[in-house]
Amino acid sequence: MMEIVTGIIGLIIGFIVGRYVLNKIFQDLELKAAEKANSIIKEAETHAENLKKEKLLEAKEKIQELKAQFDADELERKEKIQSAENRIKQKESSLNLKYEQYKKDQAQVELAKKELTVLLENNKSKEEELKLLNSQIKTQLEKIAGMTQEEAKNELIFHIVEEAKLEAQSQMKEVIENAKLTANKEAKRIVIQTIQRTAAEHAIENSVTVFNLESDEIKGRIIGREGRNIRALEAATGIEIIVDDTPDAIILSGFDPIRREIARLSLHKLVADGRIHPARIEEVVAKTTKQLNEEIMEVGERTVLDLGIHGLHSELIRMVGKMKYRSSYGQNLLQHSREVANLCAIMASELGLNPKLAKRAGLLHDIGKVPDDQTEIPHAILGMQLAQKFKENAEVCNAIGAHHDEIEMTSPISAIVQACDAISGSRPGARREMVETYIKRLKDLEAIASSYNGVSKSYAIQAGRELRVIVESDKVTDDQADIMAFDIAKRIQTELQYPGQIKVTLIREKRSISYAK
Repeated sequence: MMEIVTGIIGLIIGFIVGRYVLNKIFQDLELKAAEKANSIIKEAETHAENLKKEKLLEAKEKIQELKAQFDADELERKEKIQSAENRIKQKESSLNLKYEQYKKDQAQVELAKKELTVLLENNKSKEEELKLLNSQIKTQLEKIAGMTQEEAKNELIFHIVEEAKLEAQSQMKEVIENAKLTANKEAKRIVIQTIQRTAAEHAIENSVTVFNLESDEIKGRIIGREGRNIRALEAATGIEIIVDDTPDAIILSGFDPIRREIARLSLHKLVADGRIHPARIEEVVAKTTKQLNEEIMEVGERTVLDLGIHGLHSELIRMVGKMKYRSSYGQNLLQHSREVANLCAIMASELGLNPKLAKRAGLLHDIGKVPDDQTEIPHAILGMQLAQKFKENAEVCNAIGAHHDEIEMTSPISAIVQACDAISGSRPGARREMVETYIKRLKDLEAIASSYNGVSKSYAIQAGRELRVIVESDKVTDDQADIMAFDIAKRIQTELQYPGQIKVTLIREKRSISYAK
């Protein structure tokens, strides 16, 4: 028990001693910390005082600099003011001198006015004397000449006008001949080179399609019981189906190539499938129509891709595809438009114009022939309106509208498109004309030439490519012959429509006949 008490007392004593020691240590630490803090505060105060002195010195230096700058600016401003005052004084002095000079000039002007008034009065009196003398001279001249002044004037004017006409005509002829030596040769080179560089196939398209069959037995299935199949097919496609004695073939007749193509493809599917009845016919025709519309879009996209034309509206691309199933005078419209586009690009390059713009206008020039709705508007104007609707270039729109002279040309590309359209349409075998239309054009050519006074005979030769006019030598002079040939060519150009160009040859000859007896 004593040991326990002794141990407890030892622990208590150790605790008291330890606490005393800890207090002593804490007191020493507090003293050291206070000393350290005081030292830091003193150092900070010293540093702050030094910093304050430095900033004061810097501020004084800055004030000195600003004062020096202000003094310099003030001196410069005073110098400018002094300079301006000097200039004003100089101007004032100059104005005073000018004002004095103005007063002197004004006095001289007044003196000159007085002298001029005197001279005018003298001139009036002399003018009256001249008028009287002129009247006397005119009276004497009229007596000598035997005609009045007005008659002499008219006679002189008539002779001068006639001489001027003849001289102008000879000069115009000379200018035209000189231009032909250069321009005609260069134009022929460009056109021939352009045509040679563009290969084109020509095939006349008909309004009928022949559908070949494996055997004549299929004809009965196509006709159906009491003709119901063929009636359903005609009603669905709008095409007349002619079944005659032609072996292994039937004829699809219609003016619309798209309808004929739908009918041909539908018949092909129906014959291959073997199920031919009205319900099946309507289903197949509907599917074929949808497929053909997709094919039209593909054809348009492939065409613009082949020609390198970009940024064309999708509706215009669809119309380009529809050209594949349209023809003009038997010439496939898409082939014609592609050929015109290539011709335009080559010719524009030769002439230093924009070939891409020319190719675009050439492709779209007949876009008005494939509208979705029938209209009485000329196809050139309709095509121009469609191009404007789909935000095409203004030069392209003008070329489309002006390629048949419905509107005025505003760009060289318009003339190129018109020329290339004529080149493509006038290639041998490119187009087909009805005999009646061809004969009527020849008669109209001869009638225009025969309507002129002095024409004895007129002949349209070389398939209407040349008009030969024979005039009477005693009624038409050489100069008048040149004017008449020019006028006939102009009338043909404005009154008739024709592919290519027509040469007007006017012949004037004098024949002297005598008989030896």
